[in-house]
Amino acid sequence: MRITFVLPYSGLSGGIRVIAIYADRLHRRGHKVTVVSIPRTQIALTTKIRILIRTGRWPSDGIAPSYSHFDGTAVRPFVLETNRAVTDNDVPDGDVILATFWRTGPWVAAMSPDKGAKAIFLQGYETSPNEWDPHIDGVWRLPLRKIVVANWLKELAKTRFFDNNVFCVPNSVDTTFFNAPHRGKQIRPTVGFLYNPIHLKGVDISLAVLSATREAIADLRVIAFGGEPVSKDFPLPDWIEFHCRPTQEEIRRIYSTCDVWLCGSRQEGFHLPPLEAMACRCPVVSTRVGGSRDIIKPGKNGFLADVADPDQLKRYLLQVLNTDEDTWREMSDSAVFTAQEYTWEDATDLFEKALTDIAGVRGETTELSSTPNHI
Repeated sequence: MRITFVLPYSGLSGGIRVIAIYADRLHRRGHKVTVVSIPRTQIALTTKIRILIRTGRWPSDGIAPSYSHFDGTAVRPFVLETNRAVTDNDVPDGDVILATFWRTGPWVAAMSPDKGAKAIFLQGYETSPNEWDPHIDGVWRLPLRKIVVANWLKELAKTRFFDNNVFCVPNSVDTTFFNAPHRGKQIRPTVGFLYNPIHLKGVDISLAVLSATREAIADLRVIAFGGEPVSKDFPLPDWIEFHCRPTQEEIRRIYSTCDVWLCGSRQEGFHLPPLEAMACRCPVVSTRVGGSRDIIKPGKNGFLADVADPDQLKRYLLQVLNTDEDTWREMSDSAVFTAQEYTWEDATDLFEKALTDIAGVRGETTELSSTPNHI
């Protein structure tokens, strides 16, 4: 097939990482894959005002990094010279063309039929919980076939947009890379988390939880990593060990040296770190967001807490940290078993089947016939 992905800025976000994995794997399976993206630019004034109203903080533009999850893959994005809409002149004719973010949806919807059957790969609904954006809603209602990454998004398409013909292709983890030998608890209790100052990522919640947990466990070790330097809006205390833009090998080591992985997000589409941590035998304590709702079996491989409930997160965090060695090992084994149930090869099979069906029927009713066991 001739497949085109239309991206926003192709940087280091988790969503871009997933797209890069699929683009690379589809290319290696013999498909002709084209990736088109826009360059990173300053945040628009109207967007800054919305962020200020929602978070109470004025966002900084930061410095555009030259890093991308496409680095090292077999597919290199074609980056437009300016931040503008992608048009017919920017993409080749093909069999299927996918928007990969709500802002790129209208661009794909306006494409000529020669560019391929039109679809959109949805990895979230990018607002705060229980908030609805008419612009995002409008994109979900466009005549684009939907591929989503978690059951909550499939249910959202059904209940809010009355669309039952949605492909659900959950994210996976490469357990040939993300893995760890059988191990016990650390001598020094250790918690890890992803640092991201975006409001939805809940770093303020995670920091509050960790500060309270440290009052109960004085020698608590906390490790964090992130794709950007620490923001002045959310500084880290000196007792948190921070790794900026670590290599994948370093990330694997971080997961493998944690007793529990913490996710305090307010909303996620899927969110890969919890599943990667599980692959490295680390139980997870997470809010009820994204794919965590599909993969975490409370009391077995981790715990789920209500969104924006630091007390509940702290209670579950302490429960894992204070559990006896045998119980922790059982949770650790259950975590890695969950991660091993469903591979990127399985996910690519489902993604490829979705694209084949979309390209073949161009809008007729089609459903995936299989989903991974833990979904």
